Amino acid sequence: MRFFLLVALLGTSLFADLSVKDSVVKIYTVSKIPNYLIPWNSSIRRSHGSGSIVMGDRILTNAHVVANETYIEVKRYGEVKRYEAAVEFISHQADLALLKVKDANFFKGTKSLTFGSLPQVQQEVSVYGFPMGGNSLSVSTGIVSRIEHNRYAHSQEIFLSIQIDAAVNPGNSGGPAISNGKIVGVVMQQIRKSQNIGYLVPAEIVKHFLKDVKDGRCDGFANLGIGTQKLENKTLRELFKMREDMSGVMVMDIAKEAPVARVLQNSDILLKIDSHNIENDGTVEFMPEQFTSFTYYMDQKQIGESVVFRVLRDGREMDVVVPLTNVADDDLLVNTLEHDVMPKYFIYGGYVFTPLTRNLIASSRSNRFNEVARKWESAERKEVVVLLKVLADKINRGDHNFSLWMIDSVNKQKFKDFKTFVNLVKSAKGKYILLENKDGIKVAIDKEAAEVANPKILERYSIKSAQRE
Repeated sequence: MRFFLLVALLGTSLFADLSVKDSVVKIYTVSKIPNYLIPWNSSIRRSHGSGSIVMGDRILTNAHVVANETYIEVKRYGEVKRYEAAVEFISHQADLALLKVKDANFFKGTKSLTFGSLPQVQQEVSVYGFPMGGNSLSVSTGIVSRIEHNRYAHSQEIFLSIQIDAAVNPGNSGGPAISNGKIVGVVMQQIRKSQNIGYLVPAEIVKHFLKDVKDGRCDGFANLGIGTQKLENKTLRELFKMREDMSGVMVMDIAKEAPVARVLQNSDILLKIDSHNIENDGTVEFMPEQFTSFTYYMDQKQIGESVVFRVLRDGREMDVVVPLTNVADDDLLVNTLEHDVMPKYFIYGGYVFTPLTRNLIASSRSNRFNEVARKWESAERKEVVVLLKVLADKINRGDHNFSLWMIDSVNKQKFKDFKTFVNLVKSAKGKYILLENKDGIKVAIDKEAAEVANPKILERYSIKSAQRE
């Protein structure tokens, strides 16, 4: 299994382009880091990364360089003065951010870098940034070794990425990768415990982000809300009446609330996307003899546009127009990794409740949520609530070992999200509150005793508030 680390590239070059150097920026970030296992707590982290000056007097960098930020400063190459900056737009999906500097003097004498096209395999690139191990600008040269879809560590979503062969270290994240004087990618991450394997966000993903935010907001990259199965087995293709000259993937799961549910059906075969053949392994040829996920052509589109699939349904071919209106979090029961927010929680009688998030799953390193994490949301259920832990007190004796326990009902009533759950608990009538999961396991809370004890429990555990919504 491959593990990704958000990183930077290291190296030196005596022949770096001076005009590029003048456009490279060091970014200093102070961040407030949430603790999803102790949701009322947080910590402060100081870090640095890299960026580049682009059109409109903006600084382009990675989202993970400035995520959860409380204060940002930037410094130009060859200078010592730091300037205060702020995030203007951020795409956690694509791990990209645009910063604005409060003092316009920062940009005097600078030149904006421009963007190139998708490079070729074995094309040489130079990477600029400020990796750990020193304070001065570092430049390294490598070649493009692979271009294909990979999982972005910051969002855990899958997009096109460029693999290069260069040494990789923290600090250079967000720096530009230059070829022929233009940005072809932004340094992003590495494979942990590997040597000389680094990844870039391609310039075409960056261009999509820049076009997206022109209207003053970041809509993101579309997600279909379907699961597909490869059709590499000949017998399976025959069973679904595919001719020898056909290839594609089969729709096996559809989000109920996604627009695609109105136009696609389970067992539909997706043969083409916008006239591009989909191979039996789910790839498309996006460059001569280069293949990647068929979502490549969907990622070229902005939210609000559409794609056309050629579909085989019950042996009959048809064209289906799919509107691209949703991002992944619009369809998932457990959303993608969240950033720039503090975790929600609710404490009642020492019982600590919180929504189930990818961040919590990652923090707990638990496998118990694998099934629910793959589910789509529905009109009846948009969020999962868990009993995170129990703060020991005499009123909750016997339940102190409960942790990460999923809740399905409050006094036999279902709920759709965390807010509804909290309201059900607060407004419960009668002496007891009964929590239950799908397996029939129950937790009973004495309502009056819990409300009396709660302030004392909060004080004992040095918790300022019983709730964050």
